Amino acid sequence: MDYLPIFTKLENRPCLVVGGGSIALRKVHLLLKAGAEVTVCALQFHSSLLEKGNAQQITLLKQAFTPELLNNKWLVIAATNNKEINQLVADKADQLQVLVNVVDSPEQSSFIMPSIVDRSPIVVAISSGGKAPVLARLIRERLEALLPMHLGRLASISGEFRHRVKAVIKNVSLRRRYWEKLFGNGELANLLQKGQTDKAVQLMESSLTEDVARGDVALVGAGPGDPSLLTLKALQLMQQADVVLYDRLVSSEILDLVRRDADLISVGKEAGNHEVGQSRTNQMLVEYALQGRKVVRLKGGDSFIFGRGGEELEELVEAGIAFQVVPGITAASGCSAYAGIPLTHRDFAQSVTFVTGHRKANGEQLNWKALSISNQTLVVYMGLIQSEEIQTQLIANGRSPDTPVALINKGTSSQQHVVIGKLSELVLLGGGLAGPTLMIIGEVVSLAEKLAWYKPESNQKLSRDPFLVNLA
Repeated sequence: MDYLPIFTKLENRPCLVVGGGSIALRKVHLLLKAGAEVTVCALQFHSSLLEKGNAQQITLLKQAFTPELLNNKWLVIAATNNKEINQLVADKADQLQVLVNVVDSPEQSSFIMPSIVDRSPIVVAISSGGKAPVLARLIRERLEALLPMHLGRLASISGEFRHRVKAVIKNVSLRRRYWEKLFGNGELANLLQKGQTDKAVQLMESSLTEDVARGDVALVGAGPGDPSLLTLKALQLMQQADVVLYDRLVSSEILDLVRRDADLISVGKEAGNHEVGQSRTNQMLVEYALQGRKVVRLKGGDSFIFGRGGEELEELVEAGIAFQVVPGITAASGCSAYAGIPLTHRDFAQSVTFVTGHRKANGEQLNWKALSISNQTLVVYMGLIQSEEIQTQLIANGRSPDTPVALINKGTSSQQHVVIGKLSELVLLGGGLAGPTLMIIGEVVSLAEKLAWYKPESNQKLSRDPFLVNLA
């Protein structure tokens, strides 16, 4: 991070703008919106600056810049078209430890002016660190379209009600939950959008009487690895969580999207190495919920496809804990799509079967005869260790040794690696792979080279959004 994003209070603080043209005018306008006392120094002034001076909104000094003008100033903006003057302003400001911005010259500036989405008191600032101002402006335009105009009123009325909430709900975490619930269902925003302020206040008051101290659990599928494959609901719950219990397959990029002050607890598992046993994970979900905390159980892929989600929910039901389930893109769908392998195809496969190579000790054997029929796609989760058995059993039960096979290692991530060969080569194909690997067996694998679109080395992904395509 090249710059620390901060919001500075300028109300009644003296600020200086050096320059009298249209660029200086834009900066003056922003400073006035923030309540600053603005002085403009220039030899010539834009007509609008003259109008503001005559209206005593700003102070105009018709003179060349001198260092004395920086005395007692909070910040200064150099907005001239003269590089020498701009450099002089920057140098003198640094000497006096006055914040300085030189327009279009971040290397000379101690602060930079971001692109702004103004829904006061909600203000969103977007910065590229001075490297790509047009890109920052495009992002701002997108946010302008997304954020409703009544957002400021929503923030204002909530601010007026804060003292009431604080008096009734003493616990900080429970107060946060009250606001999350109030903002989350959209009813308050809808009332304000319609101008029904009285009803909005009634809703806020009535919500105070509800029980906000109850904990709950959300079973959230995090998808196969690419954070852009998270569902919107998954992201919302991750941002609201007090505690997140996550698996080994959840990528660090996804964990970075969890609310910053949430407790992150690894309960990862891999073959032969369970960091936290399943029974203990089940108990932790119950314990944290009984403490009144919002718990997210974050699992790679989808919780209900070889994710033991059902086992965890059974425990929650027995303990009387409220829960919800948010499906995720399972590894089979995500990895096959990124590898260019359709799981079904009219010419090659009329069905697809998901199995896991990792089963409970003394568990039932797979029905290899059923798994070996032609015209179906077989997807094996966690199958690397059992490669030899899978290869031997499928061929012994009638699957052709020449059946195409794909091993997708760290699928959908920037480290994705796809190895393609034949069923008779399965053991050899997986010999050099480590980490999460999905196995796809069937004739659909033959389409991989033709349909592949994801290039991990450039991290490019297809998009129908012209804005995103142009950014790629």
